[in-house]
Amino acid sequence: MPTPKAASSRTPDATRRSERSRRAIYDAALALVVEVGYARTTVEGIASRAGVGKQTIYRWWPSKSAVLLDAYLDLTGQAGQEAQAGREGGEEPTEPTEPTEPTEPTEPTEPAGPTAPAGPTAPAGLPDTGDLAADLKAVLRATVDELNDPRFEAPTRALTAEGVIDPELGARFVERLLEPQLRLYVRRLAAARDAGLLRPGADLRVAVELLVGPLTHRWLMRTRPLTHAYADELVDHVLQGIAPR
Repeated sequence: MPTPKAASSRTPDATRRSERSRRAIYDAALALVVEVGYARTTVEGIASRAGVGKQTIYRWWPSKSAVLLDAYLDLTGQAGQEAQAGREGGEEPTEPTEPTEPTEPTEPTEPAGPTAPAGPTAPAGLPDTGDLAADLKAVLRATVDELNDPRFEAPTRALTAEGVIDPELGARFVERLLEPQLRLYVRRLAAARDAGLLRPGADLRVAVELLVGPLTHRWLMRTRPLTHAYADELVDHVLQGIAPR
């Protein structure tokens, strides 16, 4: 009979195996969407690529769209951590260049399970240096970089399109990804309004949508190149509209 110590020593190993499987599934789902597109990505294909049984995936997720959503949330969570670290380290974002070949997602410091709350690009708050325009431009430039990154483009487009025809997925996408991000913008604008930098009656939610809506439209419809210069122009135009009169 194994001793209690021996039995307990196996538990962390099982947990690590579970996290390794989850990480492999995330990476497989994202890679397949980039390589073959959403329509040709299947649960069977994800399982084969990840080296796990199909039943393992269905034990954790009900569908391929649910797998992709959690994989994407995990990926954007990593991007948020990297962006926050870059801001704290004083790194300046660079202008987007021509897309490169997709790279494997980096290992996060804390693996997130399928039911974990979303943490995509959601630090404690947007930067507050006292310069509202500079802070908003820094965040929108980081968004431009993310949308232009091949790691993000295919899964973002896939989830956006699928969310239109799958109301449940669309609602989860909004609840777990979009709303947390939009609330951060509103909170930053509210602080600026309280400091007298914006009109007291300005509708902050509308202001946020004026910032991120055109950015998303240009990227989604590919009407014009998505650049840092465009992000800066959006900030300048929106702040002119809600500045004190």
